[in-house]
Amino acid sequence: MTTLQQTALDFAVASAQAQLAEVAPDLRPGFVDALPRAVHTVAARLVGAAYRENLAGLREPGRLDRMADGVTRHAFDRAEMRLVREPARVLAELPERIDGGELAVELADAAVNLALAYARQPALACARQPAPAVTGSARDSVELAAPLPPDDQTVFFERLSTEGHNLHPCGRTRRGWGVADALAHDLESASTAVGFVAVRRDLHAGDDVGELLGVPAPGRGYTMQPVHAWQLDRVIRQRYADLIADGALVPMDGVTLTGAPTAALRTLLLDSGPGQPRRYLKLSLDIQVTSTRRTISVASTRNGPALSALLHRLLADEPRVLLLDEEAGAAGLVGQQRRDLAAIVRRGLDGRLEDGEVAVPGGALYARSPVTGATVLAELVDRYAAGRRLTDRSAAAAAFLAEYARLLMPPLLRLATRHGIAIEAHLQNCVLIFHEGTPRRLALRDFAGLRLHRPRLAARGHRVALWPESVIATDDADVMRSKLAYTALQAHLGELVIQLATSHALDEDAAWRTVRGIVDEVYDSLRVDRSVNRDAEADHAFLTAPLVPHKALVRMRLRGSGDVYVPVRNPLR
Repeated sequence: MTTLQQTALDFAVASAQAQLAEVAPDLRPGFVDALPRAVHTVAARLVGAAYRENLAGLREPGRLDRMADGVTRHAFDRAEMRLVREPARVLAELPERIDGGELAVELADAAVNLALAYARQPALACARQPAPAVTGSARDSVELAAPLPPDDQTVFFERLSTEGHNLHPCGRTRRGWGVADALAHDLESASTAVGFVAVRRDLHAGDDVGELLGVPAPGRGYTMQPVHAWQLDRVIRQRYADLIADGALVPMDGVTLTGAPTAALRTLLLDSGPGQPRRYLKLSLDIQVTSTRRTISVASTRNGPALSALLHRLLADEPRVLLLDEEAGAAGLVGQQRRDLAAIVRRGLDGRLEDGEVAVPGGALYARSPVTGATVLAELVDRYAAGRRLTDRSAAAAAFLAEYARLLMPPLLRLATRHGIAIEAHLQNCVLIFHEGTPRRLALRDFAGLRLHRPRLAARGHRVALWPESVIATDDADVMRSKLAYTALQAHLGELVIQLATSHALDEDAAWRTVRGIVDEVYDSLRVDRSVNRDAEADHAFLTAPLVPHKALVRMRLRGSGDVYVPVRNPLR
């Protein structure tokens, strides 16, 4: 190892400890204790991603097994490992073999922030658990969450998912934040704040979001624009000091809202206000999380409401699908890329759940329950098995997965083939609604990453007014198909199959045969429709080919922008 390689993690740890000594000395012991676990978690995800993407020679025979113990190989060329040998050394050497640049620094940042999150978990549990946790009477995490309002249920479950993204090695990267920032605004924080800036109307595009949120109107000629508290203090006031001095932007001191951070970090669940429904607010946040800086394009703010209206029409015949509509969006037209002062308002689940239903974000299904220590998914399967009196755990998991896949896949496949829209249905964008463990309904959120195939949509007679040069629109059907295949099948169902193989001895090959059967059924029904049969044939062939494109998360980070895919072996072949 070179000196530079050795210092990336060491420097990040030393810096974090110095900051903790100043702002939260009580967390230092927990941070130190959690650090080896955090380093191992990040190293394991890096090794898995490098193997899947064929980086640094990890596909060479024996190379992966020399680096880790307990290696298992799964569908879509995914490798999991029980133990990475010398994880700190891996975080120093492997990034250098991959790119020799900033990756080691980003991974060190991820490890440090994950250790900080682990250290905060005990205090979070004491402060935020619903009443049954205190009494010890809850049988599982579902029972803990059940008394909460629906959107608070989603935040409760997301806070259990400490590691973040299930595949990305930089799932806890927070480049641009210090320890004090993370303590104030990260997922483990009970609440954070939203400030407001009055934006001169000629520098504003979109809806009057401030009016929608019920805040006082600004002076004549201005529109009230919400902004994350950190973004306001650390970006807007400094980067746009000239516009503030000229009166084009006016920070509205004293006008604030509060909300709970979600796993998306820049998206907050707003606290209830008088006469206001529960809403989510997605805000620009100029820090790096995973591969990208989490600002928001003007296109996303303007496309969201239009796409929501279109999807409502196109999914009208899918009664088990709910949309968390993007009701409004706006941006300040400031800065070269116009991404720093943007916001999207999203409808929540308030009033939309039936008695006994519980809302679980997909990104929390692999999280560990504070009650049983099993995954939330395992608890749901056990509830499902109890309700159906299934005593064979493997059979119960297989039956559960079949119902889950039948809820998830058919509406997504039909939407893509009939209308040319591929929803970005990875775990983080899906909220599953369960009743006693049975998958009942699917709620979809965040439409900024979908792909819309213009020729197919136009051929069906649909039109949607998108912001010019929107990246979500494509003329290449394979771009749309790749988005669907990666998110729904690989990142979403692929995670569930692996988790249930571990917790319930699910037969993975049999599980994928079941999924293939569901896919075949959907396309068999679409082929009889002459208006879409050729597209159905092509889509089915793409999804069942021997090789399918898998999003290359590390390669995307190295490239800096745009989707990058690598071919992987397909269990649906």
